[in-house]
Amino acid sequence: MDIYGWCELFLFVLLLALLTKPMGIYLQRVLDPSGVTFLDKILRPAEHLIYRVTGVDPHKEQDWKQYAFSLIVFSMVSLLFTYAVLRFQDILPLNPQGFGPVKPDLAFNTAVSFTTNTNWQSYSGESTLSYFSQMVGLTLHNFASAAVGIGVAAALVRGICRQSARTIGNFWVDLVRVTMYLLIPLSLVFALFLVSQGVIDNFNPYVNVEAVGDPATTYTIAQGPLASQDAIKILGTNGGGFMNANAAHPYENPTPLTNFVMMLAIFLIPGGLTYYLGLMVDNKKHGWAIWKAMLILFLLGLVVCWWAESAGNPRIAAMGIDPAGGNMEGKEARFGVFDSALFATVTTDASCGAVNSMHDSFTPLGGLVPLLNIQLGEVVFGGAGAGLYGMLVFVVLTVFLAGLMVGRTPEYLGKKIESYNVKAAVIAILVLTFSILGFSAWAVVAEWGKSALNNAGPHGLSEILYAFSSGSGNNGSAFAGLSANTPWYNITIGLAMLCGRFLFIIPVLALAGNLVGKKRIPASSGTFPVWGITFIALLTGVVLIVGALTFLPALSLGPVLEHFLMVFSDVVY
Repeated sequence: MDIYGWCELFLFVLLLALLTKPMGIYLQRVLDPSGVTFLDKILRPAEHLIYRVTGVDPHKEQDWKQYAFSLIVFSMVSLLFTYAVLRFQDILPLNPQGFGPVKPDLAFNTAVSFTTNTNWQSYSGESTLSYFSQMVGLTLHNFASAAVGIGVAAALVRGICRQSARTIGNFWVDLVRVTMYLLIPLSLVFALFLVSQGVIDNFNPYVNVEAVGDPATTYTIAQGPLASQDAIKILGTNGGGFMNANAAHPYENPTPLTNFVMMLAIFLIPGGLTYYLGLMVDNKKHGWAIWKAMLILFLLGLVVCWWAESAGNPRIAAMGIDPAGGNMEGKEARFGVFDSALFATVTTDASCGAVNSMHDSFTPLGGLVPLLNIQLGEVVFGGAGAGLYGMLVFVVLTVFLAGLMVGRTPEYLGKKIESYNVKAAVIAILVLTFSILGFSAWAVVAEWGKSALNNAGPHGLSEILYAFSSGSGNNGSAFAGLSANTPWYNITIGLAMLCGRFLFIIPVLALAGNLVGKKRIPASSGTFPVWGITFIALLTGVVLIVGALTFLPALSLGPVLEHFLMVFSDVVY
């Protein structure tokens, strides 16, 4: 662990802390329909026009069931639209390479993937999808799915801060305002920055070039609108790459500066949402306490991943090969071990899934970190919106346990936490658990699951476990050794993505609907403070205990066993 790594980490955390407050303040203005932003003079007329054309009354709010119904209807209709685009891309415009229609099971998997903010890709983007499919079919969801997640987070926060009410906002207003006032302006600025650093953005046909000194050999260099899609894939914590190599490709991530700014941008909106929470509940200390708990979990994971990758593979060292620099397998030489470990930790702490190295090539413990990050619920800053509402589920469990320990009725910011609230929180967590372990168990005993493996033993189990963890956790990154583009995997991972997204969101909105109707009671001497060191430690512990212990048996048979085999055994696996 060299001084460069420590300095970069310090700068990363410092800039994230400095950007959290202004982003939180701006989010408060965006998520309040009457909030004033510097873009109002430009965008307000367009916003009102959208409401008139679509028949939305921006002044009429919804209860949690209406909000959930609107969300699901919008998501399913947009899913079918993307499915149709992929199936008919051969007759649609902007297809200079003449790509044919995407096969039905892959089209289903891809449409579900981008609708759920997962961006799992069972295909190579530059050799499968047309420019139209990439821009209209997929980028549409990069904006919409991020806006949906942020809207759900705002709905839950409204449920917490309001009292004796019935409504938690208007889904359509949240969707429009987040997209227009937040995601599009940020993406425009970020895309221009990426272009300035060398990221391409064009509609040119692919270029065929001759190999130097060998005219008979030609290479195809892919082109396309990369910068515009890279911007929202990062800011919206989507992660799906235009190129198969994703952020390891020089056309998507050309310099150390773009690499650093991408990582910072992944945490930008999730970090700001914690400050937004503090503003809305009139308790900024609480917002910062959740931010600090997220930061602690992030640093713990990073240190383990960095250490494991820096140590390298002892079997290579035993062969007399100097492992200086650590484990460089599957890593871009431009970024090295530290930036690869940092990117892997950031992208799996958030539900982003963009990668600048291949997680399948990490050491067993290095690969354990991104896998566990997803299984924790990706609440360590997490996805755009999804990180905050996921962490607030754990906050409900934390204050419930704190209340039990002191023999008092649990309270959260003046509202009693009762059985309904705990049940909603537990159901949300169990959805992720059953989806990951259930589909993984099916795959490891079924022929369709085992036949797609390129590795046997514990690493093969890790590949299957990572695939369904990534799908259920709506992350989208992968252990690349699994040949997942088969009908069975496309369908089962697609179902896992739907479960992880919508069967998690519904209990969260039910929780918001219950909390919004409660009266706030005055704090007393026995009220558990939700902003001090005790709260931060307890919240961090609950996340680790619930997440880690749930998946410990599976992890013990996968990456943990693989580590011991690598270090203490001569077994070839």
